[in-house]
Amino acid sequence: MGTKPRQRPEKLGQKLLQIRNALGLSQSEMLRLLGVEAFSSAARISEYESGNREPSLFMLLGYASVARVHLEYIVDDDALLPDQLPGTFNYRRSMRKAAKS
Repeated sequence: MGTKPRQRPEKLGQKLLQIRNALGLSQSEMLRLLGVEAFSSAARISEYESGNREPSLFMLLGYASVARVHLEYIVDDDALLPDQLPGTFNYRRSMRKAAKS
């Protein structure tokens, strides 16, 4: 008996490409900003953007941080990315504030 495949956001790859293009970054530059250039390649970014591979949660959090948007905007097919990227949300700072509370 196999397991049922989990639901995947249909627009995820398009949104990741939209983020990178809006920021004017090459795939290599995106890797550098995500801090994964030492153990990933531009081909991996291409796989994410084409929908051939699903990024890890930590990679998605990196995209959200670089784009300065809530993760929900990236993974929810019904949510639209802001017109202006980077956005105004600072994920890392907000998470530190929440941890201190």
